[in-house]
Amino acid sequence: MAELLTAEQMRSLERAAIDSGAVTGLDLMERAGAGVVEAVLEEWPDLAEGPHRAVVLCGPGNNGGDGFVVARLLHARGWQVEVFLYGDPDNLPPDARVNYERWGALGQVSPLTEAAIDGYAEEHPTCRLAVDALFGTGLARPFLTLARVQMEVNGWQATSRGGAAPHVVAVDIPSGLCADSGRYLGLDGETPCDASIMANLTVTFHSRKLGHVLADGPAACGRLVVRDIGLPASPRAEAEVAQDCGPPDARGLGKHAGHKYGHGHALILSGGFGRTGAARLAARGALRIGAGLVTLGVPGSAQMEVASQITAVMLRRVEEAEDLALLLEDRRLNALCLGPGLGVGRARALVPVALRAEHRPRVVLDADALTAFADEPAALFGMLHDTCVLTPHGGEFARLFPDIAGSLTAPAETGPAFSKVDATRAAAKRAGCVVLYKGPDTVIAAPDGWCRVNAAVYDRAAPWLATAGAGDVLAGMICGLMARGFPAMMAAETAAWLHVEAARSFGPGLIAEDLPEDLPKIFRALGL
Repeated sequence: MAELLTAEQMRSLERAAIDSGAVTGLDLMERAGAGVVEAVLEEWPDLAEGPHRAVVLCGPGNNGGDGFVVARLLHARGWQVEVFLYGDPDNLPPDARVNYERWGALGQVSPLTEAAIDGYAEEHPTCRLAVDALFGTGLARPFLTLARVQMEVNGWQATSRGGAAPHVVAVDIPSGLCADSGRYLGLDGETPCDASIMANLTVTFHSRKLGHVLADGPAACGRLVVRDIGLPASPRAEAEVAQDCGPPDARGLGKHAGHKYGHGHALILSGGFGRTGAARLAARGALRIGAGLVTLGVPGSAQMEVASQITAVMLRRVEEAEDLALLLEDRRLNALCLGPGLGVGRARALVPVALRAEHRPRVVLDADALTAFADEPAALFGMLHDTCVLTPHGGEFARLFPDIAGSLTAPAETGPAFSKVDATRAAAKRAGCVVLYKGPDTVIAAPDGWCRVNAAVYDRAAPWLATAGAGDVLAGMICGLMARGFPAMMAAETAAWLHVEAARSFGPGLIAEDLPEDLPKIFRALGL
């Protein structure tokens, strides 16, 4: 699993490496600039065939210093390079100042303004490359002038001014985007800025940053490439650093011995007549992911409907809270899923029974099981325990955690902006259990700060998951893994990763029913 760093965590790594004497700031800047040029030529091989024209936009910090290195390296390849600087060169940091002067021995540096970029675009419509080295991860506040430059560059790229549209490469992260949250930094407290430079390629260093995978980051970054610049791994405790969800340990998913009860018994609670489809999807997900047995608990009104639709999944009548309490006396029922299609009233009655069961089965709460407590979230939090997983989408998250959601949706006036990682960690701490906050940038957090991001973006994009019932299957998959004995956090992150892989395996045309059926392909690919 790879680290997803904040801007400050990345700066801390760089400072530690420099302070240790292992590397200098100039070394890191040179490696970063070289990494950008290498990535550009790999992405667009035709640019290696001969000298071309490039414009490099440099900012007032070390990101601008990287840009000066890029300009010098392109010049050495015979390119015609023009450099614009936003800010006063006398105020550049020492290493950036050195590379400013190195470039100054080769070419001119012009002040960066909207008019300057517009004039350059008019004069050089055949420019092949625009390098955004304005702010990168260092941007902490919005600039009106910067926003205008951003819009000018984007407009130049879109219209191409009579020539081929230039490729835009961002150094570290497109300027205007918060590196910690993937959110645009607004022009003021009321007007959000929708004008980040939109890159075709973003080249970052050492590891991805949170802003690359959260919120608007993927759309602004284009293709993302990570280049090694010789920094050591983070010395921090894992709970302090968010990480990508990676492929699970196949040994834990395999079945090598034992009988069906050795792999757990999951119970999925269903709604009434005409509302059983979501629970049946969840049950199928639990069964396919390896739970030894799966039972659907349904009210009498839905028994015939469900019985006509299932085979390997079993059926029990659960009408009232008392029926569930009686059923849970069977301690072999070790994991429950409540919410998909359950109905708000039925959820309000059954959730407390599930959470207060004497043998504390593992519990997944989704959909209606979350909405049922929107008017009194504290009542739900008081019943939760550390073997529970909550799986809200954005609306459900806002109902349970309105203040946290408000911080996430408020205009991002300064950086680092409040992120989905911050929000999920805060929610998990308040709830006292694992929270899986769904979306293309799914974030999973435990109360102790342990955090995973399962981002279905870039090469893992799975837009087909935007279909009814996909979340119900995910809830069932988590429940199935918990029935098998997976700890709550591991069950959530493993299921989230497999969920995306199943969608990618099936591809376009996916509907929720297809997700469980593609799990066997994923398991075989993992060597099971």
